[in-house]
Amino acid sequence: MSAAPPPAPESETAAIGRRVRALREEQGVSLSALARSAGIGKATLSGLENGVRNPTLETLYAVTAQLGVPLGAVLAGPASAPSVRGAAVRATLLEVFTEAGATYELYRMSVVPGATQLSPAHRPGVTEHVTVFTGVLRAGPVDAPSTVAAGGYLRWTSDVPHCYAAVGDEEVTASLLLRYPGG
Repeated sequence: MSAAPPPAPESETAAIGRRVRALREEQGVSLSALARSAGIGKATLSGLENGVRNPTLETLYAVTAQLGVPLGAVLAGPASAPSVRGAAVRATLLEVFTEAGATYELYRMSVVPGATQLSPAHRPGVTEHVTVFTGVLRAGPVDAPSTVAAGGYLRWTSDVPHCYAAVGDEEVTASLLLRYPGG
């Protein structure tokens, strides 16, 4: 008799969906209520939770903001280097660390030219810190973004809708540090 093969590893999409569902259920929020408050379709959220719909950065930010958790709470642990994509941004989680009063998420980020990434507001007090390594980046609050070239740094409070766009034809590479108050 041969041993049964080991179970297939859970896909990153399925793992994200499982964590979204667990967080939603822990907070006693219905699927319909979370979809409505996050501004996404109920079918989109259901597909995400069931692992049959690839989560976009925009959708994950909208959902985690309504759940009051950092994006990293639904991504796999940093050892697996989970990545998420949006309209213009690809971000890979490198590290999550917590200290008294705040949780931090460090990402490697690239922004492709020709598209703008619109991100919904995070919970109050969340800040974003971007250091640009290559290219020219325009980012920050939608109503007042700033432009910075390679070697430059931007910081803003991201509890308002904000955006990212590469200026010109060169892809932007950068680090993104999100600071979530409250630990």
